[in-house]
This record gives sequence, C-alpha cells and structure tokens, in this order.
Amino acid sequence: MAKKIKLPLNEKTISDLKAGDRVLLSGSLYTARDAAHKRTVEALNRGEPPPFDVKGQTLYYVGPSPAPPGRVIGSAGPTTSTRLDEYTPRLLAAGLKGMIGKGPRSAEVKDAMKKYHAVYMAAIGGAGALISKSIIKSEVVAYADLGPEAVLRLEVKDFPVTVINDIYGGDLYEEGRAKYRINHKLT
Repeated sequence: MAKKIKLPLNEKTISDLKAGDRVLLSGSLYTARDAAHKRTVEALNRGEPPPFDVKGQTLYYVGPSPAPPGRVIGSAGPTTSTRLDEYTPRLLAAGLKGMIGKGPRSAEVKDAMKKYHAVYMAAIGGAGALISKSIIKSEVVAYADLGPEAVLRLEVKDFPVTVINDIYGGDLYEEGRAKYRINHKLT
C-alpha cells in the first residue's frame, strides 16, 4: 500500500518514511538538473537568495520534453541522480528536504541526508510518459534560458515514487543487493 503524502515535506512526514516505502506525492515540487543546480549553488555560495526558496522543498531531477497539444508537460522521466551529487550537500544544508531521481547516491550525499533530515526517492526510469500523467500544472520559475533544464514548479497529484534513502541511513539499493547475495549465496 502506497503512502499518500502532501508536499511540501515536513519533519514528521520525513521521520515516518523508511527505505522501500512506496509513496504517492501530491502538491508542489521543483525541477532542476545540472546547470540549474550549479547556478543555484553558486548563488547560495555568494550569499544571494536562490531563485526559489529551497527550504522544505523537493527537487525532481528531470528535463521534460515539450508538452504535446492538450497536455501541461511532455515526457518527464527522472535523470540519473549521481550527476547532481556534487551540489546536493549544499542544497540540503540550505533546507532542501526531498529529491527524486534514479540510481544510487554517493556516501557524501547519504551522510548529508542523515545530517539535514532529507529523503531521496526514485521515480521509474523509462516511464516518463506515464509519470507525466501525474503532473497537473507546470510553470517556469527560473533560468528560462536553459530550455528543458529550466527550473519548473510542478503541481503533482499521486506522483509515484519509492523511498530509496531515509534519514536513518536506510538504502533500498544496498538492502536489495544484500538480500540477493544471501538468496543466491554470492559473496
């Protein structure tokens, strides 16, 4: 059974999430990929406000395709998260509480998630067209010059994700590999 969660995330919600939980997100989240992360972190490091208030927010690592007629957004599948690892600890220190992407995170990012109480969730790679059906509104809020990599504010309803890393150090990818090794007697 999936947990239904209203965004933005708060401490109570985050503390109740565990690696492996299936979640349906509803509310507002932001998109950002490599160039937007770089610009946002540079602004923070200069002491300037970021283009949106990151406190309590969730970032979806996506560069959606253009919206077809009658839709608010095109295909919106997740980007590989390790590409953003160099920027993530700084954003977590600024108050970011959730991230959505695909693939594992670095040890530094996992440590920062525990320190700053944030979670990492995965969306299903290769299912961008299906995922986009959960997006009900999309608007550019920063870096429009980046085209599909501009920062967008998305309104989502029952956006499906799985918690990969929780604030307790749980890591679904590591747990899955360990279980496979035990079940298949691999070392």
